Amino acid sequence: MKAVIQRVRKSSVEIDGKIKAGIGIGLNILVGIGLEDSREDADWLAAKISALRVFEDDEGVMNLSINQIGGEVLAISQFTLHAKIKKGSRPSYIRAAKPDIAIPLYEYFLDRLQWEIKGKVASGVFGADMKVLIDNDGPVTIIIDTKDKQ
Repeated sequence: MKAVIQRVRKSSVEIDGKIKAGIGIGLNILVGIGLEDSREDADWLAAKISALRVFEDDEGVMNLSINQIGGEVLAISQFTLHAKIKKGSRPSYIRAAKPDIAIPLYEYFLDRLQWEIKGKVASGVFGADMKVLIDNDGPVTIIIDTKDKQ
């Protein structure tokens, strides 16, 4: 699984002109599920995200986790994180998992996030045409690939 995690002041997702979900201070997570991803990847990623110390303490040092600040999470599925662009200019998504595999794993990941995160966990709709509004704070952006755990 690949994730782009952004510390945000607020974030929301719109589908068909209507706000589907929104959060205040917390993390916006774009998550891509690949062909070789498993529940173990989802478990590891959710735990890692909940422990990330990317929020500032009283001295302005990024020393606090999402749970320590009572923050919220908005997780959005994004297969394009698995784009390959070795040849030509048109991305290939051959390494992205198909919906029959990706949807259950995405839903499992959301459940794991809800278990790990004390605050609100919101999401988009898998496969929908979404407009994501991200008010990045910092900016702070972290990229994680569960295949790079070692």
